[in-house]
Amino acid sequence: MLPLGAGALAGTTFPINRRRVAELLDFNDIYPNSLDAVSDRDFIVESLADCSLIMVHLSRLSEELVLWSSQEFQFIELDDAFCTGSSIMPQKKNPDVPELLRGKTGRVFGHLVGLLTVLKGLPLAYNKDMQEDKEGIFDTIKTLEGALSLLAPILETMTVKKDRMRHAVEKDYSNATDIADYLAKKGLPFREAHAVTGKMVLYAIEQGKYLLDLSLDDFKRFNPLFEADIFEALQPENVMKARRSEGGTAPDQVKKQIQLAEAKLS
Repeated sequence: MLPLGAGALAGTTFPINRRRVAELLDFNDIYPNSLDAVSDRDFIVESLADCSLIMVHLSRLSEELVLWSSQEFQFIELDDAFCTGSSIMPQKKNPDVPELLRGKTGRVFGHLVGLLTVLKGLPLAYNKDMQEDKEGIFDTIKTLEGALSLLAPILETMTVKKDRMRHAVEKDYSNATDIADYLAKKGLPFREAHAVTGKMVLYAIEQGKYLLDLSLDDFKRFNPLFEADIFEALQPENVMKARRSEGGTAPDQVKKQIQLAEAKLS
């Protein structure tokens, strides 16, 4: 929106055509109120808020990259270009860039809160305090551009350790919900199926086993509705494929989500 022609606060006595100026300068519209034109910084606050929200998501993704590349997870390995060695532990590979991206979030949040604090006590119209809007927005845009340009190659070059990830879902109890679903599909009320599943998980933990390690007799001791097909239902691939609702984890649904994302980007 074009502020030109608002003057210092009250417009101008010269017979200018503000809308023609807006057209020539390729603005969408003019500020309809001259006081608003010189006192408004909402457009900067909104930009900082948008950038802050983007940084939230970049930070959350960076946090996952840090966790997934750790010795405890080992789901991925980041390219050496985005890591450094430890200053004290020669065997360590530090995910420096994801950590720095995560840290930059505080910088962007600070600029948003800083400008809101500047504006909160100002009377109409223009006040010199508003000069504090420039440094924050320029630094935020520079920070965000840098973060986005770094994150893309990090994802492109990282190695995904599929075997390690599969091991993680085989040696846990994340498929327990599918036991309850299995029983519900056999006609058992879900409330009862949920209770049966909870008892089975507790039993497996006490036995030092995972759900796929249990025998069919183990399953049947909790409910006679279990058949041999329960072992197929609990396989990680089938657990994933079973979520066929729109937006779910079934491969065809994931492909649709990728297509939607590509359409938005294009």
